[in-house]
Amino acid sequence: MSIGTIKKVAGPLVIAEGMRDANMFDVVRVSEQRLIGEIIEIHGDQASVQVYEETSGLGPGEPVESTGSPLSVELGPGLIGSIFDGIQRPLVNIMNATGNNLTRGVEIPSLERTRKWHFVPLFQIGDTVETGDIIGTVSETEIVLHKIMVPKGVKGKITSIQEGDFTVEDTVVLVENGNGEIIKITMMQKWPVRVGRPYKEKLPPSMPLVTGQRVIDALFPIAKGGVASVPGPFGSGKTVVQHQLAKWAEADIVVYIGCGERGNEMTDVLNEFPELKDPKTGHSLMERTVLIANTSDMPVAAREASIYVGITIAEYFRDMGFSVALMADSTSRWAEALREMSGRLEEMPGEEGYPAYLGSRLAQFYERAGRVISLGKEGREGALSVIGAVSPPGGDISEPVSQATLRIVKVFWGLDSNLAYRRHFPAINWLTSYSLYVDNMGNWFNNQVDENWMRNRARIMRLLHDESELDEIVKLVGMDALSAPDRLKLEAARSIREDFLHQDAFHEVDTYTSLVKQFRMMELVLSYYDIASEALEKGAEVEGLVKLSVREKIGRFKYISKDKMEKEYDEILNNLHREADELTQKEES
Repeated sequence: MSIGTIKKVAGPLVIAEGMRDANMFDVVRVSEQRLIGEIIEIHGDQASVQVYEETSGLGPGEPVESTGSPLSVELGPGLIGSIFDGIQRPLVNIMNATGNNLTRGVEIPSLERTRKWHFVPLFQIGDTVETGDIIGTVSETEIVLHKIMVPKGVKGKITSIQEGDFTVEDTVVLVENGNGEIIKITMMQKWPVRVGRPYKEKLPPSMPLVTGQRVIDALFPIAKGGVASVPGPFGSGKTVVQHQLAKWAEADIVVYIGCGERGNEMTDVLNEFPELKDPKTGHSLMERTVLIANTSDMPVAAREASIYVGITIAEYFRDMGFSVALMADSTSRWAEALREMSGRLEEMPGEEGYPAYLGSRLAQFYERAGRVISLGKEGREGALSVIGAVSPPGGDISEPVSQATLRIVKVFWGLDSNLAYRRHFPAINWLTSYSLYVDNMGNWFNNQVDENWMRNRARIMRLLHDESELDEIVKLVGMDALSAPDRLKLEAARSIREDFLHQDAFHEVDTYTSLVKQFRMMELVLSYYDIASEALEKGAEVEGLVKLSVREKIGRFKYISKDKMEKEYDEILNNLHREADELTQKEES
C-alpha cells in the first residue's frame, strides 16, 4: 500500500507525490474524505489521479492512499434491478443512507452484504470443477436464474458444498486444488473493469438479434453478439430507439448505461421500465435489467469509467449463457469526458481536441461484444450485443467520435432530422444506413421466416433508392414529366415508407412486430406494386391504381393483432386482385 500527498488539484485531476510504489490503474482514496479515484499516469514518484467525485475544497498536503488493486466491479446476485452510478455505487442504498444528494467519500458496497440468497448446488462432494463451471444457481428474480460460476484460476476437487441461504460473502463451496490448498468460493467475484472476461471461442455473427423494429430487422439487422451505432442530431429519437431495443430486443438481460445524457432521460427509463411488462414473461422489465446512471451533472471522470463497468457486468451474464443487450447512451458524452481528462493531463490533442487514442479506446470497448462459447466443461453459448448512441454536435457525423465509431461498428442506423421533423419515426434514414451482417444472416432469415425474405428485402431497398432518384427529377420538372410506371414506383415507395417503415413506439400493437408479420407486411406492399404494374400493362390508368380503396387496409395492417393477422392478410390480397381486375376491365370496356 502506497501513501502519498496531494501536490496539485485541477478539476477532477489530482497530482500526488510520494507514490513510487503505486501501479497504473490502482484505485486510490484521496484526502481525509476518502474520495475514490484511479491512477491514470505515473512519472517517477508522481501519480496523476482521476477522481470520481467532486474535488472542490481539496488542497496540497492532504493524503492519497493507494489500495493496490485496479477499479473492479462486484459480480454476484443482486445486480438485476439495481441502479448504479458510473463506478458501481448503488444509488438507492446511498439515498437511503445519506439522503437525496450524493455525499462525497461515501463507502457503501455495490452488492448488499446482509441479504441472503438461496443457493442450489449443481455438483457434489468429490466432483472436479474448473474455471467457468456453474457450481450452483440462485433465483435472483422470477425470470433470471443467476448462475454461480467457478472464478478464474480455480481448478480442483470439491471438498464441501451445501444448499442453503447465504450472503454474497459467505463461503458456499470449498475446492482443493492440485497443490492441496483449500480455496473458498463465495457467490460474489470481483473483476477489473478494463480487462475483458475470457472465453473459449468467438462464434461468427450468423443469427440476428430480433428487435421487433421493422426498419432494423428487415433492412439493417444487427447480429446476436454484434455492434451497432445510432448517431443522430438532437431530437431525432436516439433515446427512444434505445428504449425500444431495451424493451423488445430478443435478449435475456439488458444493461442500460446512461453515460453523460440529461438526467430527465434517465428518469424516463427509471419511471418506464418498472411499469413495462416484459412481452416474453409478463413480469416487470426491471426484473432483467441493470441500470448504470451517470448523468451529465455527475462527476465527469466517473462517466469515463461507466461504460467499462457496464460492459463488465454484461460480460458476466454473457458467461452464464445469456443473450445480453447493452445500450450506451451516449458514447459522445463519454468521449467528451476522455477529452477533458486528456486536456488536464496536458496531452497533445488530436482532431477537435480529442485525445489521439480516442479510436483505440472506442475499439477496446466495442471489441468486447460477441457471441461466444464460455469457459467451463459444458461450454455454454452466450452473446453480448452492444448498441451505442452517438450525439454529434449539430448532427455532423464527420466529427471524430462518429467517424472513429463507424470504423469499428458493422451496423449504422443513421438518424435523420428531416425525417424526425416530418414525424417519421424511427427516423432511420434508409439511404445512409447500412448493416454489414446482412449477407451472413441471409440464410437464417430465409430458413427461419420465409425463403423469399432476402428477395423481398432487396426489392424494397431497390424501390427506395429508385424513389430518391425520381424525387430529384420531380423537383426539377414536376410530377407530370414522369411516365406511368415511374409514378407507380413512387407510390409503391411511399407505401413502403408510410405503411411499413413508419412505426409507432407508443401504440400497443405497432410497438413490436414479429418477423412473420414483418414478412406479411413486405408481401402486401410488394403485391400492391406487382398487381398494379400488371394492371398498368393491361391498360389501367395510373390515377385509378393510386386510389385503390384496399390501400387503406394495407396501411392499417400494422395495427392488426396477431390472432387476426392471417385472415386479414388473405382478405387484403383478394381485394387487391379484385379491385385491380375491375379497374382493368373498366378501361378495356
